[in-house]
Amino acid sequence: MTVSRPAAVVILAAGAGTRMKSQLPKVLHPICGASMLDHVLAAARELDPAELVVVVGHGRRQVAAHLAEHAPGAQVVVQHQQGGTGHAVRVVTETVGLGEGTVLVTYGDTPLLRGSTLAALVRKHAAQDAAATALTTVLADPTGYGRILRDDRGFLAEIVEEVDATPEQGAVTEINSGVYAFDSSLLADSVKRLPAGNAKGEEYLTDVIAILRAEGHRVATLTAPDSDEVCGVNDRVQLAHARRILNARILDGWMRAGATIVDPLTTFIDASVVLGQDAEIGPGTQLAGSTVVAARARVGPGCLLRDTAVGEGAAFSHVVGVSARIGPGVTVEPFTYLPPGTELPGKRPGPKRSGAGPPASAPAGK
Repeated sequence: MTVSRPAAVVILAAGAGTRMKSQLPKVLHPICGASMLDHVLAAARELDPAELVVVVGHGRRQVAAHLAEHAPGAQVVVQHQQGGTGHAVRVVTETVGLGEGTVLVTYGDTPLLRGSTLAALVRKHAAQDAAATALTTVLADPTGYGRILRDDRGFLAEIVEEVDATPEQGAVTEINSGVYAFDSSLLADSVKRLPAGNAKGEEYLTDVIAILRAEGHRVATLTAPDSDEVCGVNDRVQLAHARRILNARILDGWMRAGATIVDPLTTFIDASVVLGQDAEIGPGTQLAGSTVVAARARVGPGCLLRDTAVGEGAAFSHVVGVSARIGPGVTVEPFTYLPPGTELPGKRPGPKRSGAGPPASAPAGK
């Protein structure tokens, strides 16, 4: 494998997610038009790994069915017993094996983690010729995360889980994201020897770091400057927080590409939506699914469009459209519902005459 192409990306998605209090597996909860797992898969695909592996457990039938539809090329590995992150990776090495090179391990509940950050982790791992490289960040409130302990020279000395940390260790604000790059062969050997003598009786992937260091291997770190990226989602409050951050990223991207978002605080756009140059999106508008808004169209305020195509220069407010097609230059009366299959043809060239004709429009309620 090349430096930029890891041998495998392993996504751990087997957790029960009990704090979500839902019948839906945690990693399938939607955020900005796609499941959390879909966002993680998209980031992983940016690295073009030779193998893409997803470990499933809780709700495995639902998750496997989702993967069959959205990521048919991914290998699905079942962790029948929830024995910890280290155990999950051991199941992978014993079930499908891993090719030679770099193996990246990440999680199905981290939808904010960018592909560029994963790529930077792989590059740092290669540049340091490391056996393992951990992705870290600094949090004002590190509650719930393992702490990064460094030696006098600033090098990684140990990763301690919060439940096993002393009060002094718990005060450390640099945290372990749980995302790692590993040398494949060293990882496969180390996960066979993981202890389970911790507070939870589980096999921690963090203990691979301790094993590698004890045997004299180089262990490196990469600190993510944007701490939001590495925060996992464990409940509905954290899901809403992640949604706000991801939505803000999407809006920022479209504004920088030449679209106008009049009020970003009240505008919600799915990751799959496309906006044309000089499109204007008014306050209180939600664009979902495969919606496309062409150049110079004005949508909103107060619109909800799903899987709807809006033609160039169309303009309307307070409209709900589902799987509709609104042609170029069309205006739609406020408080109109456009049901699936609606087609509003745009302006057609007519005989030349002085003055401009009235725009095409849809009567309210049609």
